[in-house]
Formats: sequence, C-alpha cells, structure tokens
Amino acid sequence: MLSTATFCSRFGRWQSAALLLAAVALAGCQSSAGEPAAVRAAVAAVPAPDSVAAPVVPALPDSLRLTPLEPLAAVPDSLRQAVRQLRASLGPEAEMLRPEVLERACVGYLTLRQAGKISQPGILAVADMDLPSSEQRLWVLDLRKAEVLHRSHVAHGRGSGHLRARRFSNVMKSACTALGFYRTQDTYGGKHGLSRRLRGLDAGQNDNALRRYVVLHAADYVSRQHLQRHGQAGNSRGCPALPPDQYRAIIRTVGEGGCLYLSGPGLESKWLDGPAAARQLAARGWR
Repeated sequence: MLSTATFCSRFGRWQSAALLLAAVALAGCQSSAGEPAAVRAAVAAVPAPDSVAAPVVPALPDSLRLTPLEPLAAVPDSLRQAVRQLRASLGPEAEMLRPEVLERACVGYLTLRQAGKISQPGILAVADMDLPSSEQRLWVLDLRKAEVLHRSHVAHGRGSGHLRARRFSNVMKSACTALGFYRTQDTYGGKHGLSRRLRGLDAGQNDNALRRYVVLHAADYVSRQHLQRHGQAGNSRGCPALPPDQYRAIIRTVGEGGCLYLSGPGLESKWLDGPAAARQLAARGWR
C-alpha cells in the first residue's frame, strides 16, 4: 500500500499508475459495492494504453507541500555561487537537499566558524525538518571534498507532529523539535547506547537543548523495519534520533565541535549573516 508520504518523495514525478495507488491510499469513502469511490474515479482518469492523452500529474496535497524558502538577503554573489557549485558537486545523494536549505546551512556554518563557536573544520550536518519523516532528510557533508558522507532518516519530536513536523519549541517538556544551529558536544553511554550531546546556539530557539537532554542517539522507531512497516519514522521526545544501523558512523563523523543545522518553517537565526560568511569563505575556504 502506498503511504501518504510517497506524494512528496519524488516531487511531482508521478505516473498514471502512481495516481491510481495514491487514490487507494487516500480514499476515505466506500461505494455500496464496497469499492472505494476514489479508486473508480482514478481508474476512469487513467488513459487506455493506446491513448495519446497527456499523463495526469496531480498537485501535492496541502498537507505535504513544503514551506517555500526565499533566498537569504545580503548574500554576496561569490558566496552564492560557491554554494551552487558545492551542491552540484555533491551529486545525486543531495538531489532532495533544497538549495535554499543548503545555502542557509552553509552561511550559518561559515559564520559560526568565524565566531569560533564550532571547531570541526569542513563537516556540516543538515536536516530539512520540513520534509516528512518518511524521507532521508539528514545529510552529513564534507564541504572541503564536496561529498555526502552520510544520508539517513531522522526523527522529530512527537510534540512537533506525526508524519510532518508542524510545531517547533524550545520549551522544557514540550517534546518538540527545536530548530536552529547546534554545536555537537561530547559523547556518553546512555539508555539509548552511544549518544552525543547537542548545544543549541540560537538564543530563545534551541538553547535549552542541554537542559532538555536533546542528543543524537539511535532509536528502533527509525529502523528500516519500522519504516517498512509504518511508512514513516516514529517520534522522539525532541531528539533528532537516528537509525540503529547508521548512528555510530554519523556520531563519529560529526565529531565534537561540529555543526548541525535543523531547518524548518519560521526559523530566524543571527548566524545567517551573509557578509560575515563571505569573509570567512574568502579567508579560509570551507575549513
């Protein structure tokens, strides 16, 4: 059965067969004969094999539309071009990493490096929390080599929503994901095994992370088996929880003093400083 999340997984690359399956998944009413009415309507809409009619491309449901992001203001052309070149070099693994999200992540990384807030050179982890949890929405990048080191699913907090994260909070016991830039801290062995602490760097938006015990850790509800069974990741208490078969490698790669960016609707950050980022790039590159 096709899950609702599949509508956003390929951003409009539907074919007629996909339309039929989506109608089955989303149909909520039954006919007197027991056949979903939406299925009959979809069958009628699918052209016969010898038809020359143009393929039907349905619009994304409102519940799955990504929040538009405007390009950052005051970003010098040199920096904007460098980010474009970086994304192009990252290859197919970064196809679903939206250019606007990557630009913000890179600007923040460079600004934080200039300010001495992060110390891991060239490593940037970025999660687009506007994507549904059915998608692999976390990327760990080597900016100097222009490589995707890891790509994985990542959970959001149960207070933020089910399939999509709709609400974000820095409040204690909110069980919400908090958006913004984080510095990766030390590791420890907790109830989830190896975990890495996170320090929120955006005042008022994620700076309660240490007190809320927001950490990188493994969770069975982000496992392949869970995703296959439920079509999406489960929900954490606010942590960006990781798949059990990838968490150790990701935690090791980001290291201590690295940069993690959780992107989502409505985020404002003082670290999104285009001129400061451009100065850092000109002086040190992606180091």
